[in-house]
Amino acid sequence: MSHAEQTVEDMRRKIQENWIWFLVLGIALVIGGLILIAAPLATSVAVTLLIAAVFFVGGLFQIYNAFKVQGWSGFLWNLVTGIVAVIGGIVIYVNPLVGTLALTLVIAAIFLAQGVTQILLALKIKPHEGWHWVAIAGAISLVAGGLIWFDLPGSAAWALGLIAGISVLMNGWSYIAIALAARASRHA
Repeated sequence: MSHAEQTVEDMRRKIQENWIWFLVLGIALVIGGLILIAAPLATSVAVTLLIAAVFFVGGLFQIYNAFKVQGWSGFLWNLVTGIVAVIGGIVIYVNPLVGTLALTLVIAAIFLAQGVTQILLALKIKPHEGWHWVAIAGAISLVAGGLIWFDLPGSAAWALGLIAGISVLMNGWSYIAIALAARASRHA
């Protein structure tokens, strides 16, 4: 048995031994995801505040790093980027609704770009089996981006929270699926 096969087997055994904890984690994440979906504005603002904190702290570290490696050719770029991140973090923290609107706009643009890219890819790989799934995924991204974009500024109240909630919910379902599969194979 190769090292990779042994690693996979060890992981499988650990999951089977601890399947109940995977199930508990999955259920907790599903409940958390449902809560996030139920309160999308609060979730959107919370996500925005978290991003503000990341910008602020990351910016401080970037400024510190710029001075730490001052002789480096990227000193000025690092310093300016750090200052902008700190200021951006403060601005978003002071007015999280404006930050939420800006982040929602970025997410809409990403979905639109991803949708177009996936549809073009689907058309490029069209003779291959399964190309239509790529096209469907692209169409869904395009529709989601359009819905968010055309509902601005109203979508700022629900988009980030809904996306975060769906992500957490799906994560929970994946852990539940892993736990149930491990339980079934343990008893087989």
